[in-house]
Amino acid sequence: MGQKKLIKFAAIKAYENVLEFPQDMQGKWAAFFDALDKDTKAIDIAKLSISDNLVGSTVSSDNNNEYLLTKLTLELACGRGEYAVGLGRMFPEQHFIGIDLKGNRIWKGASIANKDGLKNVAFVRSQIELTSNYFAKNEVDEIWITFPDPQLRWSKAKKRLTHPKFLRLYQQFLKKGSGKDSDVHSGIVHLKTDSPLLYNFTLKVIELYGLNLIYKTDHLYAEQNIDPRCLIKTYYEGLDIAQSNKIHYIQFNIDKALPLELDEVLKEAIKDIPMDAGELIRMEAEAARAKKED
Repeated sequence: MGQKKLIKFAAIKAYENVLEFPQDMQGKWAAFFDALDKDTKAIDIAKLSISDNLVGSTVSSDNNNEYLLTKLTLELACGRGEYAVGLGRMFPEQHFIGIDLKGNRIWKGASIANKDGLKNVAFVRSQIELTSNYFAKNEVDEIWITFPDPQLRWSKAKKRLTHPKFLRLYQQFLKKGSGKDSDVHSGIVHLKTDSPLLYNFTLKVIELYGLNLIYKTDHLYAEQNIDPRCLIKTYYEGLDIAQSNKIHYIQFNIDKALPLELDEVLKEAIKDIPMDAGELIRMEAEAARAKKED
C-alpha cells in the first residue's frame, strides 16, 4: 500500500465522522449525529441511545430519548462522497451517510465535511453487503447509487447494486414508501449512471418484479426540469469512462417482495440487453485502472 493511502487510512481512524465496520449501530444514528453536532470527542457507540421514533423497528428501546432523525439518506459505493457532502450542504436539517470500502476515497469526503463543519454528514467504511448490520428497520429514508461499477459482464450481474440480491438487503432498513400510495419522499432508491446497460438492467428489474417506477430518463441533462440534487457531479461522472455524453437516472420504490424464483428469469432476460461500444471502452478503462490501483 502506498504511503499516501496509509496516511489517509490513519487520518480517518481519528475522524469522528467516520466509522469503520461499526457494530451495534442499529437505531443509534440520531444519537450519533447529535453527538457529532456537539463536537463530542471519541464517540462511544456502546453508550449511544436507540431512537424511539423508528416505526415498526425490530430494535427495542426503553430510553425514552428525544433524538430524532428528520431524514436519513445513504450514498452507497460513495467513493469520494460528493453526493453525501453535496446533499449535506443542500439540506442542513437532514442527515447523510456515505458508505464505501475504500478508506482512501472516503477520506476525501470526510475531510471536506470536517473542514466545512458539516455535522449532518458521516461516512461508514464497509462492504455494501454488510449494510443491514448498521441500520434498523425503517431507519433510512432514501438511497443514492451514483456512478457505481456497472459490472458489465453477465457473470457479474449479481454484483450490480440494483440487482434483487441488493434490493432485498435495502428492504431491511429502507422505509416502505410508494410514489402512488405513500410519502413519495420515503423509501426511494435513486440510480444515476452513464452506463446504458446498468440503466436498462435496472428498468428490467423494476418491470419484472413489479416495483414502483417513479421517474426515469436516459438523458438527464436534456430534461427541462431537473431535480437540483441531480446536478451534483461526482468524480467518476467527470471521467465519462463510457464516453456516452448521456447521464441516465431512475427513481423507484422497493415496495413489494422480490420472489427468489424470478432471479432465474432475470438471469435469462438480461442477456437481451445490448452492450454498446461505450460499454466496451468502459471495460477496458476500468480494467486498466484496477491494474494501476493494485
